[in-house]
Amino acid sequence: MFGPQNGDQVSLRLQAVELSRRQRHRGPDWSGVYVGDNAILVHERLAIVDPTSGAQPLRSRDGHLALAVNGEVYNHSELRAGSDYEFTTGSDSEVINSLYRESGPEFIGRLNGIFAFALWDAELGRFLIARDPMGVCPLYWGHDAEGRTLVASEMKALAGVCEDVTAFPPGHIYDSATGELRRYYQRPWREYAATVDVEVTPVQLRTAFEDAVARQMMADVPHGVLLSGGLDSSLVAACAAKFARSQAENAVSADGETAEVARLLSFAIGLEGSPDLAAAECAADGIGTDHHGFVYTFQEGLDALPEVIRHIETYDVTTIRASTPMFLLARRIKAMGVKMVLSGEGADEMFGGYLYFHKAPSAEAFHEETVRKLDALHNYDCLRANKSMMAWGVEARVPFLDLEFLDLAMSMDAEAKLAGGSRMEKAVLREAFEGVLPEQILWRQKEQFSDGVGYGWIDGLKDHAEQVVSDAEFDAAAARFPLNTPETKESFLYRTIFEANFPGAAFAATVPGGKSIACSTPAALEWDPAFAAMADPSGRSVRGVHAEALAAQP
Repeated sequence: MFGPQNGDQVSLRLQAVELSRRQRHRGPDWSGVYVGDNAILVHERLAIVDPTSGAQPLRSRDGHLALAVNGEVYNHSELRAGSDYEFTTGSDSEVINSLYRESGPEFIGRLNGIFAFALWDAELGRFLIARDPMGVCPLYWGHDAEGRTLVASEMKALAGVCEDVTAFPPGHIYDSATGELRRYYQRPWREYAATVDVEVTPVQLRTAFEDAVARQMMADVPHGVLLSGGLDSSLVAACAAKFARSQAENAVSADGETAEVARLLSFAIGLEGSPDLAAAECAADGIGTDHHGFVYTFQEGLDALPEVIRHIETYDVTTIRASTPMFLLARRIKAMGVKMVLSGEGADEMFGGYLYFHKAPSAEAFHEETVRKLDALHNYDCLRANKSMMAWGVEARVPFLDLEFLDLAMSMDAEAKLAGGSRMEKAVLREAFEGVLPEQILWRQKEQFSDGVGYGWIDGLKDHAEQVVSDAEFDAAAARFPLNTPETKESFLYRTIFEANFPGAAFAATVPGGKSIACSTPAALEWDPAFAAMADPSGRSVRGVHAEALAAQP
């Protein structure tokens, strides 16, 4: 909370603590408060790195800086090296204070991590707000009736106080000294012309991803991997298991013996008989993880739906369908004492993994769609993974979106990524990891998470909505919800639950609209005339593309 306190510091402190309590599920380990003139920072801590001394807000030794961060800075060790700053903790986040002292807000582009932070400089009366390039960590801001700036990890902390709540944009930084909100993350690969004829070898791709996974296994607490049995999560799990084995082999006990390290934990969830549960078991056997597959019932998922929507703060249909089983899985993971998991989000956006990419008319169109998908990721898969897991105090990390790997993968000419004919989606990624996974997993067809947990899940949700939403209610949808008017009874149901938790136009506007087929952007609907007639976010709407492609071959 930044702005004039008008002699009311005590009551404002109480208000800030109460608002932050609404998101304490994100950080159940400790609460920290900083109060200064014109600034109050409240932090709910999930202790993963330096759990004994890294409590926040992080203060500089002279007391002038106060910093609240959600996330991880993976390259903090190299950024610390050679610094004259007097560190007070081993926290990876404290390097932000150090870099700010050395170079002001220009340091932001040096961070490789997932983060959202607010920094207060009491000496200058200046604050910074920033969010990681892909928006893996959520962040929202707004203003109260007195004009103070409020910023929080989740919208619920601002509800009832700010009427102008918006998502803080990924890859941006706000500096109160200039009043400027500026994009700091911009890459040449956003333009297709910069990628033409750029080759990335399978060895380069594989090595870069293994390095990304290794960086993101930075943790001082029990951790594991989400393993749906799809290509992306299986590659993450395989690389993580390899790194864990390497650590075990290099770890030597005090008596000179090789230390024994437990196998990497992996987790999956689905309805009884779901495709994902079977595939995850197969992948885990091949990779060698200590696997735990959990079954949930349709009724358990349905019972959780209101709580899921309150936590994930969206009414997007695909996100809710996929968030519910992930939310239930997070609770199981938390019960096992695990506080961090690696997940496979981002690969489909970079490599064109969704089935509709088979219809891309050119490499340029393919590349442009991947850029659009990455730009929107913070509203969908990143939001789902972060908030579904953090609802139970579990952090989800996403190695595919590691900035070094992202730059390499997106610099590649999309000609190498094209699917069609006998070539599957994400073939370039599959080929780079030949021999790492069981063949049936390495070449498994894309299955969206909300489909893979069991087709009965989506069908059941549709049937339930038909029963509980009357025709009269649905016919009046446009009058009740003029923005992003629900087009199905299922979407009407979700919107109603969302509105009960987040009333007002500003909250509704944080959720993007537009038609989609199998998670496409609206622009990609133009790739095939048939798309407009069967637009549905489920991947099943285009699951015949492989058969069509093979049938079209001479």
